[in-house]
Amino acid sequence: MTRFAPTSNIDRSPDYGQLQRVVDKLYEHDKFVRRLDVIMVAETYDLPLDLLEIVSLLPPGRYNRQRLCDQLNSSLTGHAWGQVYGTVQ
Repeated sequence: MTRFAPTSNIDRSPDYGQLQRVVDKLYEHDKFVRRLDVIMVAETYDLPLDLLEIVSLLPPGRYNRQRLCDQLNSSLTGHAWGQVYGTVQ
């Protein structure tokens, strides 16, 4: 019996990894950021509407890097966009 490696039928977006760039920029000099900071930086990076939607789902508050990544990854996973756009760390 011949076995084939599983393949993904999901193509990566040309914007794959862009949200990671936003996270990296946000924490370049700060340990905590506000939701508004995240939205403003995301808009300056000209993210696609799908990723802007993910950012807009953040509850108001202050975020350390781990908490922000957990929130964003949860939304990406909930929309099944992790493989399309990538997750953040």
